[in-house]
Amino acid sequence: MSAEYIKEIIISPLRKGHHFSQYEINSIVSLNAGNKGQLLRHCALAVLNTGSVTDDPAVMLHLYKNFTITPIATDRGLNIKLNQAPTYAFVDGKLITGIKEHLFAIIRDILFIEQLETTDSCKALTPDDITNTVFHQIRNAGIINHENGESLVACWGGHAINPVEYDYSKEVGYELGLRHFDICTGSGPGAMKGPMKGATIGWAKQRLNKQRLIGLTEIGIIAAEPPNAIVKDLITFPDIEKRLEGFVRMAHGIIVFPGGVGTTEEILYLLAILLEDNNRNIPFPFIFTGPTESAYYFEMLDVFIGKTLGSEAQSCYKIIISDTSAVAQYIKNGLAEVKAYRACHCISPIYNWALTINKKAQFPFTPTHQSMATLELKTKQPTHNLAHNLSHVFSGIVSGNVKPEGIKQIKEKGPFTINGDPSILAAIDELLNAYIQSNRMKLPSNQPYQPCYRLNLK
Repeated sequence: MSAEYIKEIIISPLRKGHHFSQYEINSIVSLNAGNKGQLLRHCALAVLNTGSVTDDPAVMLHLYKNFTITPIATDRGLNIKLNQAPTYAFVDGKLITGIKEHLFAIIRDILFIEQLETTDSCKALTPDDITNTVFHQIRNAGIINHENGESLVACWGGHAINPVEYDYSKEVGYELGLRHFDICTGSGPGAMKGPMKGATIGWAKQRLNKQRLIGLTEIGIIAAEPPNAIVKDLITFPDIEKRLEGFVRMAHGIIVFPGGVGTTEEILYLLAILLEDNNRNIPFPFIFTGPTESAYYFEMLDVFIGKTLGSEAQSCYKIIISDTSAVAQYIKNGLAEVKAYRACHCISPIYNWALTINKKAQFPFTPTHQSMATLELKTKQPTHNLAHNLSHVFSGIVSGNVKPEGIKQIKEKGPFTINGDPSILAAIDELLNAYIQSNRMKLPSNQPYQPCYRLNLK
């Protein structure tokens, strides 16, 4: 595979795009020259990689090893010089508008993250600090607004779902679009793209032109999951925990399509929140859905949740198979309940401040061989704590599968070891083996999957 590229080009922001002060522009130039330079390069290349023939970050970085991005300070604003950028990001020598928007959004968020790290370096953050930080980053992206922010559904699901599942996710998106819902996803391909594509058709039929297509990604995974071309508003969070909090604070309901370990991590994260005592009476529509061909996937997931977390956790979600209009109607009915509850309790209709999120779910979990081996996977603990710990198991596997730092650790020290009660480890093993057999563990590859984990089954 050979790379075709544009030798050199200077990009100016859109007139209605992101505006930076001279101080911010100088900070961006300094960031690129410092320790954030490689981060900016990798994230920018991921955005420019949208729509390419490969979504493997290692292949992408190899093909465009000479790619560079250089912020340029001017009195009129921030310009960007690109060298050896992928040609498929351009049409007739001009950068595609959506990709340009995403490129400047990446720069905006890296600057925000750097300022956040500088501000927070001298103080201990509280859970409230983190919730406010998530809100500030969303607001900084221009997404928070009362005019068009009271009917947002988040869609979770796999990067590499099969064509039948993708078409189904698109049909669900269409039904949501007909009912005036905005869409928020993890920004990537597969089940993250399908609902967005379907919703645009539903909106067109309803003659809606102010609807939102929001993509939430994070620094550690964007190279493995570049934003799809349909995303209008892109936010890149500093870690997976803030990204997930962004989903649950903004969304009025969540739909889960088939996926793999990343999707399972997200499900367990939300279950841990819904199982908190303070959240038990807060309405939050939560649906698992897919075509008839995916029924076994959700049966398997439901069995795993039952074996590890019990029937109370199973009662937090509804499974709907092969009925796209029923999914959309369930969400619509749930939205009415959510709006009534928030109005009655004086809760913001656009950002759910009322949800209690345990600090264990807010502070970044860094998967290492030690942190993975010491996760408390025991039945004798509060159910929401076990759900948090289980989500970290799957977070570590995501890291070992697709994140550069995780892959590096596995190469150097071997698979992560996971310890715990035999019944819990057996349930994890059963689920992961099923994911391996159905090719749901990582990005498509011609090589057999090599587990990045080892369950200490005694």
